[in-house]
Amino acid sequence: MDRGWVRVKNVDSALVTAKLKLDNQYPKCIGSVVAKKGCWSFLKGGFLWSAPSNSFQIHLTERKRAVTIHVVDENGNSLPNAAVKIDQISTDFPFGTMIASTIVGNLSYQEWFVKRFKATVFENDLKWYKTEPLPGVFNYTIVDQMMQFVRKNKLLVRGHTMFWGNPTMIQDWVENMTVPQLQKAMDGRIKSVMSKYRNEFFHWDIINELLHFNFYEKKLGPNATLDMFKKVHRADPLVTLFLNEYNIVENCDPRINVDMYIEKFKELKKGGVKVAGIGLQSHFSAVNPAFMRAVLDKLATLKLPIWLTEVDVSNMYKQEEQAVYLEQILREAFSHPSVNGIMLWSALGRGGCYQMCLTDDKFQNLPTGDLIDQLLLKEWKTGTKRGKTNELGSYNFRGFLGEYNVTVIYNRSITHSYFSLGRGVETKHITVHV
Repeated sequence: MDRGWVRVKNVDSALVTAKLKLDNQYPKCIGSVVAKKGCWSFLKGGFLWSAPSNSFQIHLTERKRAVTIHVVDENGNSLPNAAVKIDQISTDFPFGTMIASTIVGNLSYQEWFVKRFKATVFENDLKWYKTEPLPGVFNYTIVDQMMQFVRKNKLLVRGHTMFWGNPTMIQDWVENMTVPQLQKAMDGRIKSVMSKYRNEFFHWDIINELLHFNFYEKKLGPNATLDMFKKVHRADPLVTLFLNEYNIVENCDPRINVDMYIEKFKELKKGGVKVAGIGLQSHFSAVNPAFMRAVLDKLATLKLPIWLTEVDVSNMYKQEEQAVYLEQILREAFSHPSVNGIMLWSALGRGGCYQMCLTDDKFQNLPTGDLIDQLLLKEWKTGTKRGKTNELGSYNFRGFLGEYNVTVIYNRSITHSYFSLGRGVETKHITVHV
C-alpha cells in the first residue's frame, strides 16, 4: 500500500494520479485523488510487490465469530461429555451470480445454480428497453418466468436496472422526447415495474453508469437522479437503492474516479436520501488487489452498503488465468469489512457468456467454476463440526456468520436447537437445555 498528501496551485481542482513504472513496463495507475485548491488532499493507492496477501487472515476475523455452546440439564447444571454436532445451514454473506433467460426451463442450469448460490440478478430482461420496447407496451413475460425460479428457490434478487443513460441502451422513442414527455414516461416506468414487483427485489440499481452517461441529468437537470431515488423509495420503502458504476475499483479511468463517485453519494445525502448503496460493477481486465483495497477503504468512509455487482475477468485471458485473477478479486472483496455482498456476471446465455463463464454448455465446471466451489462450498463455509462438551459443559468453535442447527446427544436423549450468528467482537453464547 502507498499513500500521501498532495496540493494543487493555480487551479480550483485537478485529478492527481500516482503511477508506478517498473523497468520497461507501461506505467500502472496505483491511486488517484481530486485535489482541491487551498487544502491538502489525501491520495491513497497501492500496489503489490512479490509477497503474499494477508487477505486470508483478515477475512477470518471479519467473516467469522467465536461461539460457545453451553449444554445444561433442566435444573441448569452443566453437562460434560455431551456429544455436540454443529451444521451451518446458511451463510450471512450474500454471494450470487447473474442469470439469463436461458435458465427458464433448463433443469441442468437450475440445478447447477441452486447448489451454489442464494442470490441473483437478471442480465438484461428487467431493463427498460426490454420491458417497454414501445411506448405504453409493457412486456414482463420473460421476467415473470425468471421470477418463478427465484421464488421457488427463495433467492435474493437485485433489480437491474431502473434507468441507464447509455445512448445505445435508450429506446429511440425515449431519446427524442420533450422534458414533460420524458418525465411522464419515466414515472410510467417506475409505476409499472414497482407495482408489479413491490417487495420482491431487495436492491434496485436506480441508474446505471451515471458518471459515464448523464443523459437524464442533461435532459432533466441536476436533480434528475435525486428525483429517481425519491420516487422509487416512495413506491417501495423497504428496498435499498443503488448507483452502479464501472472503473471505480477496477482501474484508474481518466474520465471518472472514486472521489467523483463519493461526491455523488454526498449529493444524494444532502438531497435527503438517507441510504444509497454503492454498486461497483467490477469488470476487470487487469487486477491490482492493493489498488482495489485502497478504493474500498475510501468508499467505506461513507458508511454505506458496498456491493461488487457484476464481477468478471476479461476473456482476453485463458480460462486458467481468469480463475487466478478471479480468486484475487474475490479474496480481496471478501476480506474487506465494508463489502456486504458479491454478484458475478457470468450467466451462460444463448451466445455464451459476456466475458467469463463458470461452466461449459453442459454445465461442467471450468477453472473459474472450480474456484467458486472451492470458496463457497468449502473455504467460506463452516460446514459440519462435531465434538464433546468439556468439563464445564461447554463446546467452543469459530464459525462463519450465518444460521446454524445444533444437535446435542446426552444419555440417549437427542435435543435440537437453532441459532443465528451475526457480526460481533464478543463470543456468542448459546445455551441448550437437554
